[in-house]
Amino acid sequence: MHRVIRAVAHADFTLEVVFDDGSSGVIDIKSRLFGPMFEPLRDPAFFQQASVDEFGAVCWPNNADLAPDTLYSEVQRSLS
Repeated sequence: MHRVIRAVAHADFTLEVVFDDGSSGVIDIKSRLFGPMFEPLRDPAFFQQASVDEFGAVCWPNNADLAPDTLYSEVQRSLS
């Protein structure tokens, strides 16, 4: 399993992520911002509070998170 080691949230609801194997990419997550956990992320100021937890997942203060395996797969698909 790959872990995110760095995540930068951008104003257009994309995440720039770097993984422990050195691969990186930008993922658009705007279409995922629905439901009780993710709707608060539609606030650009809140979205900017993205961080990486001890498991290598991208997370926010309300406990919303994105699994590193899913993000890694998306980055790999975008590279092909």
